[in-house]
Amino acid sequence: MSDRLGWVITLVAVIGIVLSGVSVYNHYKKAATEYCDFGDTFNCDAVNKSTYSHIGPVPVAAIGVVGYVFLLLLSRVRRDNKLVSALLIFSALIGAGFSAWLTYIEARVLLSYCIICLGSFACIVLITLLAIIRHAQTRELVF
Repeated sequence: MSDRLGWVITLVAVIGIVLSGVSVYNHYKKAATEYCDFGDTFNCDAVNKSTYSHIGPVPVAAIGVVGYVFLLLLSRVRRDNKLVSALLIFSALIGAGFSAWLTYIEARVLLSYCIICLGSFACIVLITLLAIIRHAQTRELVF
């Protein structure tokens, strides 16, 4: 049986990897990021180089890359594996919660948004929803 949702999750995870990878690059880049500077409200450098952009020496975006790779790998496991299906949902929920917290920091503390970060937030929310739907479909197939 086809696992279209698994492939969609894989595709969205690849997009998340790319977005997070660009953020890691921009985190270390010395020059300003011109394509992501739309004034004070939307400025990736203001977000990506803030004190909230890393946990210890590790950029938050690098954690995103690792997380998306993990979700991609989970999405490629047979969908009727209930444990992996639940782990995919749980992992995506953790990522979505972390990303929501970072978006809150952008909105309430930094008062500036990163369009790359918002794109990543959209990816992780979409992966979470798709993983839940996929799991529900798997339950229907098993019983």
